[in-house]
Amino acid sequence: MMQGLARAFPPTAAVAILIAAGIGAGPVGAAEIAPHHALYSMSLGSTHGDAGVTGAGGTMAYQWGESCDGWTVEQRYRLKMAYAESSDVSISSNFVTWESKDGLRYRFNQKETRNGNENEEIRGQAKLDGPDKGGTIEFEKPQPKSIKLPPGVLFPSSHTIFLIDKAKAGENFISRHIFDGATVENAVLVSAVIGAKVEPDEESAKKSPLLNRPGWRVRLAFFPADQKAEKPDYELGMLLLDNGVSRDMVIDYGDYSIRAKLDDIEALPKPGC
Repeated sequence: MMQGLARAFPPTAAVAILIAAGIGAGPVGAAEIAPHHALYSMSLGSTHGDAGVTGAGGTMAYQWGESCDGWTVEQRYRLKMAYAESSDVSISSNFVTWESKDGLRYRFNQKETRNGNENEEIRGQAKLDGPDKGGTIEFEKPQPKSIKLPPGVLFPSSHTIFLIDKAKAGENFISRHIFDGATVENAVLVSAVIGAKVEPDEESAKKSPLLNRPGWRVRLAFFPADQKAEKPDYELGMLLLDNGVSRDMVIDYGDYSIRAKLDDIEALPKPGC
């Protein structure tokens, strides 16, 4: 589910939609992930009420690689947001992570600029004491600090694999705490609604063998770290294929949404372990 992928594109937040999108109990599941590099074009979707957003456009490159001991994800995007009553904002971000295949270790590094000015860099690592156990986040930047992770937290690639496994099992609703390192917050609650299975269509199959796979319509609701919150910060809808590829996505902030359309995709080599 792309790690990745998950903060989105509000005017004051970092973006990691793929990272948070991407996978309890044990990250090692039946899902056979296909390492890949994908390119997406981003545009403004719908607007509601007094959103203030008049336009959006950009590109995103997402790469989910595999090594013998882990998953590597790199997400780069450039996005320009236009507003009715304020100046345009140009955002550029590079988010790189590594996650061990046992789902117990995670490293993250995000750099972002707005209108050419560098925002604070977020870098660190996290580890769990065992499957379904708690753990610790160690931030190196913007300032050194430690945060305790509660039991049951998943890292992004493990969350994506978990979603695929549960979808194959016919489950429709899953709620887990996810930590991705896109902000300096603790893990956030992500609730997933999994729709009916979708078989591949002929046009997709022509584009790439990676798209000639079944999948599920998935909608993820991202709640803030504050457990008292009743409404999600935003929602992410997508077609998640059984090999970990995410098709066209919509990031919904309530009063406006951003679309990410898959333009190109290529397979990456698997390690010869």
